[in-house]
Amino acid sequence: MKILIIGSGGREHAIAYKVSKSKLTDQLFCAPGNAGIEEYAACVPIGVMEFDKLAAFAKNEKIDLTIVGPDDPLVAGVVDVFEANNLRIFGPRKNAAIIEGSKAFSKDLMKKYNIPTAAYETFDSSEKALEYLKTCDFPIVLKADGLALGKGVLICNTLDEANTGVKAIMLDKQFGSAGDKLVIEEFMTGREVSVLAFCDGTNIATMTSAQDHKRAGDGDQGLNTGGMGTFSPSPFYTKEVDEFCQKYIYQATMDAMKAEGREFTGILFFGLMLTKNGPKVLEYNARFGDPETQVVLPRMKNDIVEVFEACIDGRLKEIRLEFDDNAAVCVILASDGYPEHYEKGFIIDGLDKFIGKDGFYAFHAGTKRTADGILTNGGRVIGITATGKDLKEARSNAYMAAGWVTFKNKYMRNDIGKAIDEV
Repeated sequence: MKILIIGSGGREHAIAYKVSKSKLTDQLFCAPGNAGIEEYAACVPIGVMEFDKLAAFAKNEKIDLTIVGPDDPLVAGVVDVFEANNLRIFGPRKNAAIIEGSKAFSKDLMKKYNIPTAAYETFDSSEKALEYLKTCDFPIVLKADGLALGKGVLICNTLDEANTGVKAIMLDKQFGSAGDKLVIEEFMTGREVSVLAFCDGTNIATMTSAQDHKRAGDGDQGLNTGGMGTFSPSPFYTKEVDEFCQKYIYQATMDAMKAEGREFTGILFFGLMLTKNGPKVLEYNARFGDPETQVVLPRMKNDIVEVFEACIDGRLKEIRLEFDDNAAVCVILASDGYPEHYEKGFIIDGLDKFIGKDGFYAFHAGTKRTADGILTNGGRVIGITATGKDLKEARSNAYMAAGWVTFKNKYMRNDIGKAIDEV
């Protein structure tokens, strides 16, 4: 098969790595790709939102399957455009991707179908939101309704903080049009867990668990980011938790979307909070998580292209997902100053040390190949992933490998996976 991947981040690099291992893959392309993806795919200079150009390329190259990585093109309807051109594509249609595109939609869906989540209210007026805050217990969570690169969530400990947050999201448009609507949500406490799942519109098959670290600084301090590192599996995601989630969250969500006439085919990401009152949904995403994908896919035994095909054809029940009995940890190497102001364009050294080393991966996120070498080209630069027989070994390996890579203004958290020490 000739396969096209849409995207340019660490998630897409991990997908490209896995797709390149498939016995069904003949030729692999990526639009627009990055310096790391070039190892597996021919990179094509087409942006992820240039749907007509992407579809034309897929037609001209006789692409057999397209895989969509990021959220923006899915929410904007890239799948619908490809299907209108009789092109085979993996991902949810626009009317299903709304589960990520609008937090108000997803919260209303959960309320309607009794899927466990935090109590909430939705506002399209800052005045009404500010009035409501006077009645709230703190801390409280503010969520921009639309897509905000994983950063549109503010945890406010006081009324003053919350008032400032409402103004930043709704009036100052800190997250652009994503803040036209606001969800104010009860603050939940517990362990966070991420579970990715393949979906075929009716059936769902969950992957191994993972845990992200969203805050920029050690000890979960600082601003929210797109993710500073992950580990898999989560020791807090027990058999009992899984049994509850399979029945009351995962299949219930698939059934709810189908009942709404929004059959979901693609990857559904469940962000969960394991509260003292049981697991609850923090958020849904309509695609592979980043950086969760970087620890989940290296542990997956299945031929991923076979799974993609089964999802599109409604044959997911035929697939039994299998994962190695090991662990993986990913440490994000970022540009100092991320997620706010940072410089880019610095030479990256040490990537050659990963060549031929089994179980060690450097998944490029914000990189660019030039005549001088590979340069930093984003806030999150590279995800260093390593496997091990257990989480402690994987963590040790990941931090060792993170030391192999150097560039000016390199920044990373030093406590990714530290929670496993408490188990």
